[in-house]
Amino acid sequence: MSLIKTHLLNATTRIVCKGMPPSIKLSHMATTPARPKSTPHPAKASLRVLLGGMLGMAVAMGLGRFVFTPIIPLMQRDLGLTHGLAGWLAGLNYLGYLIGALLCSFMPQLARNRLVGLSALLVTIIGTALMAMTQTGLVWGLLRLAAGIASALLFIIISVEVAEALGRRGHLHWIGALYGGIGFGIALSGSLVPLFDWGWGWQGAWIGSGLIAALLALIGMAIGRETAPPEAANAVATPAGRLNRTLWPLAAAYFCEGLGYIVSATFLVSIIAETDGLAFFAPYSWVAVGLAAIPSTLFWPWLARRFGARVALLLAYGLQASGILVCIWAESVLTVLFAAVSFGGTFLGIVALVMAEGGRRAPGSQQRIAAVLTACFGIGQILGPPIAGVLADLRHGFALPLLLAAATVVVGALFIAIDRSFQKP
Repeated sequence: MSLIKTHLLNATTRIVCKGMPPSIKLSHMATTPARPKSTPHPAKASLRVLLGGMLGMAVAMGLGRFVFTPIIPLMQRDLGLTHGLAGWLAGLNYLGYLIGALLCSFMPQLARNRLVGLSALLVTIIGTALMAMTQTGLVWGLLRLAAGIASALLFIIISVEVAEALGRRGHLHWIGALYGGIGFGIALSGSLVPLFDWGWGWQGAWIGSGLIAALLALIGMAIGRETAPPEAANAVATPAGRLNRTLWPLAAAYFCEGLGYIVSATFLVSIIAETDGLAFFAPYSWVAVGLAAIPSTLFWPWLARRFGARVALLLAYGLQASGILVCIWAESVLTVLFAAVSFGGTFLGIVALVMAEGGRRAPGSQQRIAAVLTACFGIGQILGPPIAGVLADLRHGFALPLLLAAATVVVGALFIAIDRSFQKP
């Protein structure tokens, strides 16, 4: 998620340095002869690339990474999977994501290698389906680790390709919509997993999710295929400056977010499934998470532009912590819906805001900033699920893990509040 800011900056720099700004290009096009009918209109071509990228994000993140959440209760019901083991499997997936993100940080050429992208796509699809073919924790762990690496590679490759394609056509400002594909994938998995479970149980849920991922990948590649060869990349080198000390309070807040939000990201459906009278709503809570996530990557940056990044982050952290606390005592569909929407509507927005703020503070060290912030967030993600799962098994419920998760997010908000490096709107 977080390395996109580095690649976006490089892509934008190349676009501007190569010629006229996009706005001038568009006005110039208006005075030139009409292009042949065989050449797509820039807006239509940009939209096709964007839609294809969104479907790719749905595969890489919504299904490849987050489909485990609605399937956990099915594996617990049919196999007796413990919360602790589920937490460790989730932690291995997030470890894989961190590995993949750091690989792209230190070997950026991976983000431009089509063979790497195709391999990551196949690992995501096949690895998802193969989860149904075993009942061995070690094999599950290896599959989730591989899926994490693949999802990170896919996320960054798709982000770079779509950003550059939109930039060449003067529509780079559309890039925020790309990450709505993650919410779409989450909502789709929440809708389809109960259907697969009804027909074929937990194994059908994994196999069905793999088949849906393959279908979305084929459609995405068909829709988003470039209709014109990309321009030669003339990357503009940026100096590797020192990391500004003002980055560290932001990094600490981001670590707290990774450690706190991941409890809901991993166990929300399981928590609701174990709540008396609400089990029927458990899978659909994941649909609510996805639907809330779709517009969040546009809403929170807009709020930051209007009121400042500090205000936007404090509101996002506060709303997320409130939803986690509500989940502890949720006894109705309304309260569960609030917990789901407050989580889905904030976690992607916080990522976008933190990465943008980090890039603003040290514009000469974008790649190192991306690596540092990714590492902080990723370590929190790795630690959160195993700790929460083991505590839930020991305490026979998620009250304590959720309370600790909410407190961690609040601590992150305190780091934001005392950080004096935010610009005023």
